[in-house]
Amino acid sequence: MYEAYFGLRERPFSKTPDPRFLFLSRGHREALARMQYAVEERDLVLLTGEIGCGKTTLSRALMDALDDSFKVVCLINPRLTPLEFLRSLARHLGAAEPARFKVDLLEQIGKILFEYYEKGMTPVVVIDEAQLVPHKETFDEIRLLTNFQLDDRNLISIVLMGQPELKRRLKHRAYEALRQRIGMQYDLKPLNLEETAEYLDFRIIKAGGRPGLFSSVVVEAIYAYSSGIPRMINHAASLALLECFGRGDDQVVKAAIDAVMLELENSLG
Repeated sequence: MYEAYFGLRERPFSKTPDPRFLFLSRGHREALARMQYAVEERDLVLLTGEIGCGKTTLSRALMDALDDSFKVVCLINPRLTPLEFLRSLARHLGAAEPARFKVDLLEQIGKILFEYYEKGMTPVVVIDEAQLVPHKETFDEIRLLTNFQLDDRNLISIVLMGQPELKRRLKHRAYEALRQRIGMQYDLKPLNLEETAEYLDFRIIKAGGRPGLFSSVVVEAIYAYSSGIPRMINHAASLALLECFGRGDDQVVKAAIDAVMLELENSLG
């Protein structure tokens, strides 16, 4: 709607986790580097962060960074019983007909993992929104997957991603065995004010526009509203561009962002 007006090829603040628009703040860069290293070492990875901090986008960037020697499996619905989890995993790994019983499933999964090893490939299982896993027993099955190993290496890498409550949950004594298997963990933080300004310019440039579209006053207002959480930055920035388009302004200025903040305040009220 406003893309042509601002000279953009596409919308810069889409809600979809497009890795092309991943802004690598210091924290995001470190998280991605750690995750890639841990996956290459076939470790169990724990990535936590507040809603909208960019965990899913980071996982997409991780997939893009891995070469063809990795087989990535994404499980986006973690509300599974232990048996449902194993059957879903077997299906995603390539089993035409996952076994009905646990003992057969584990044997089936083990065979598939060894076949991948013989091909020189490493399966990587990414479990998004892992704080929603309903049963401790499902976490037990996730932990036991790390038992599929040879003398010198694991046959699978697992990435657990979730909100901060996942980390708090795993601190419970009942999850001690799982915690001991975690080879890398990282807590993704929101952007600071300077990074928020860089983030806005980065996304505008990626979409074909010019930097400086958001004045410093506007950046401060967006940061105050979003607390540096990328998803909330996107929402406010999109509304600001739309407001400026309606006003006929060629830069997002204080009057426009004041109108957007009033709209957001009323929508929450």
